[in-house]
This record gives sequence, structure tokens and C-alpha cells, in this order.
Amino acid sequence: MKAVVLAGGKGSRLRPYTALIPKPLMPIGDHTIVEILLRQLARAGVTDVVMCVGHQAALIEAVVGEGSRYGLRISYQREDTPLGTVGPLRVIERDLPERFLVMNGDILSDLDFTALHRTGESTGSPLTVAVCERASKIDLGVLDLGPDGRVVSFREKPTYTFWVSMGIYAMSRGVLRFIPEGRPFGFDDLMHALLGAGEPVATFPFRGHWLDIGRSDDFAEAQDEFEKNRQRYLPE
Repeated sequence: MKAVVLAGGKGSRLRPYTALIPKPLMPIGDHTIVEILLRQLARAGVTDVVMCVGHQAALIEAVVGEGSRYGLRISYQREDTPLGTVGPLRVIERDLPERFLVMNGDILSDLDFTALHRTGESTGSPLTVAVCERASKIDLGVLDLGPDGRVVSFREKPTYTFWVSMGIYAMSRGVLRFIPEGRPFGFDDLMHALLGAGEPVATFPFRGHWLDIGRSDDFAEAQDEFEKNRQRYLPE
């Protein structure tokens, strides 16, 4: 199996931490977040990883290295200008097999990457999105209005549950024709392009633990979660 790890962002929401340290190198326990991810990929049977880097690329390359310590072969693709979430895939197109995994480099999760890859193969879809449920509370009273503007129902501080993308995907080379060359193109753009073309987009529902370490609160939660459940993420 081959995986693409997206590690080119500036991590603006995690400042001031990321002023000096790129987000994939943020420490979680005695590891970096990307090291945990790379070890999980190797355990799942991934042999080759392409890391798409941009912001502080040299530091990431120096710390992560060529991958032998993780049981992987790691290569790098530098972005001179940011290309968004999936834009870098067109740059490395020639190096991609028929099916591969793609993920953000700042995720703490116990997702089964082998199962995700197999699901992508079995569905035949060009894109399979790992999804989990998240609850969002509205801290206000919510009114539903009828056509005449009168209130027809009321809920005080309701909670809504949504399926959300985890930033982890199983893809086929079929997605590449929807990604333009040489300009930024995000996952949202890809979703709209696939759905607009009538292409099937499959999902991999996940009910384990997942954290996208994008904010200071997420970083603190990830520290606590990893220390409490280290074996879940890095089994001996």
C-alpha cells in the first residue's frame, strides 16, 4: 500500500506554537503527531509514503527522514506555492498506484487503515471518505418559522449530530482527472466536482477515536488522550 501524507499547511490556528514548529512535528507525549501516524501506517501494511510539504519543509524532512526507523520508504514533494488539500496529488500523479490512501498529517486516530483501503477497493468508488459523527450544540433558542413568519416550533439550545470528514481518504487514480494542475484545489472542490459529475462517493463510517489537531484546545485534548490510551494508538 502507498499513502500520501499532507503536511504543507502553516497551522495558523495553532499559533504561537506553530511559529517555530510545523504542525506535523507538534509533540504528543514523547512522539510527534506525524510519527504516530507513520508508525500506524507501517503497522497497517503501508510500505511507501509521499509527504507533501511546504511550510518549514526542510525541518520536517530533517526530523522525519527517509523512513527506515518507521519501516517505511518516505519521499517528499515540496510545494513552492500552497496547492490546497488535494492539489498536490496532480504533482505526484506519476508516482501513484491505482489505489492509495491520503490523509492530513495532524490527525490522532485509531482508525484501521487496512480496512479503509479494502473498503475503497470493494466499493470501486474513486473516493471513499472516512467519516465519524460529531455533535454541535447551538447555545441559543432556535425557532422554526412558517411561510407567514409565525413560529411553528421552538427548541432551546438544541444539539445536532452530523457525519463529518476525518481528513482521511481512500482514493483511486480516477480522482486525478478532476484535479486541475498548477492551482490550489481543496477537498471541498473535489467533492463538488465528483458529485457534479455524478461520480459515486463512498464512506467508511468510524466510531473510534479521532482528533484533528487544529486548535489549542484540540492539542491539549490530544495530549491527554494519548497518555491515557497509548496502547490504542501505538500497540507494542
